[in-house]
Amino acid sequence: MTTNKKIEWLLRIGVAGEFTGHGLLAIEGKKDWIGWISQMIGVDTPTATTLLLLIGIFDVVVALTVLIKPIRPLLLWAAFWGFWTALVRPLVGQSVLDFIERSANWAAPLALYYFYQRNNKNE
Repeated sequence: MTTNKKIEWLLRIGVAGEFTGHGLLAIEGKKDWIGWISQMIGVDTPTATTLLLLIGIFDVVVALTVLIKPIRPLLLWAAFWGFWTALVRPLVGQSVLDFIERSANWAAPLALYYFYQRNNKNE
């Protein structure tokens, strides 16, 4: 396996792992996240729970897509979503360190996007 393939697969596994983990936590209805959704967009708990379930399902779909056949626009979405979900922590009152700790949540999909961008130009 070439070095490029190893780098690609490490990034794909990292992105898929992050989105699978977050997706499954969302699907099971992580209590803090339900509260954050309610707080940020002003909806009741049942609505926030439903939104979190949908978000979780989409996160798992993103993870599977990255493993099966990555799509560059989806990687940009993953980078945006990873950045946003990391940023939510200080917005709901947690330390900014909780945002910094989650840098890989947006940096890994962005790195994979640029990896494909670079290799596409070299073909």
